[in-house]
Amino acid sequence: MKTGTPDGTVTYASPPVVSDVPVPTGPAGIDADGMAAQLVPAARELLARTGGGQLAAVCVGAAGMATLGDDLRARLPGVLAEEFGVRRVALAADAVTAYAGALGQRPGAVVAAGTGLIGVGTDLTVWRRADGWGHLLGDCGGGAWIGRAGLEAAMRAHDGRAGGSAALLRRLEAVFGSAAELPGLLYPRTDRPAVLAAFAPEVAACAAEGDPVAEGVLRDAARHIAESAAAVCPPPGAGATPEVALTGGLLKLGEPLLVPLHEEFVRALPLARRVEALGSPLDGALVIAAALATDNLSFPYDPRMLCVFGHQTR
Repeated sequence: MKTGTPDGTVTYASPPVVSDVPVPTGPAGIDADGMAAQLVPAARELLARTGGGQLAAVCVGAAGMATLGDDLRARLPGVLAEEFGVRRVALAADAVTAYAGALGQRPGAVVAAGTGLIGVGTDLTVWRRADGWGHLLGDCGGGAWIGRAGLEAAMRAHDGRAGGSAALLRRLEAVFGSAAELPGLLYPRTDRPAVLAAFAPEVAACAAEGDPVAEGVLRDAARHIAESAAAVCPPPGAGATPEVALTGGLLKLGEPLLVPLHEEFVRALPLARRVEALGSPLDGALVIAAALATDNLSFPYDPRMLCVFGHQTR
């Protein structure tokens, strides 16, 4: 847990409470009762660890908030008010908390790259979003995209088609067994994006060993990532250079991705400055909560990206 001080700074008070149980979704999107069932006990435990007290503000960041957050927006603020007496609540898309963690409350752009991929940017007047449409419609350059492209190249090698990679085929067989059995293993699973993303490190390993097909997959991924950043990055204004940061587990693939990514960023964003992310999406949620508590929230309000309750109007 982190606590905010009157000047808006944030310090750790206790390690976070972690749950591996996903919040359910239903016809109204992310289920508010399911979220509350996990959120309320976790918050009570953290408050107990830190000696209790009154919550000044809460920020909830959730994957799918922009498109699946109707039930949360309708009911979760009331639940938090009833349980904790807190009136200032921010409900944010996870891309927004990733942005706040990476850049703080400054204009710029952030690409959050993990299993999926989304770019988000702001000039502090509006939010811009690129991709984040899921593994069937987009998330181009993310972990699932890389894993799927690597597995496709492996299957091409298995069939004897052009564009295949014997190296990736060997990796496929080491991870999944027979290539011919892979569709039967993969298609029935409900966690297909995670399974696909788990193969991304295998693609990076093949690229590091000089496999040209794997290198091409990561080069294409780097191009997609840079294009998402360019789509949301605000233009330079008043002599200021926009800042761009990357965050997420995909960066752990290392040089096979990072080297072409640097080249693609220079090409796609010649007027931007690449910076290291300051913190994680969890840090970002706490930055937003602390700013909300002290009337220092500079981010633009948005009914889907960042919905704020109990804050001063602007």
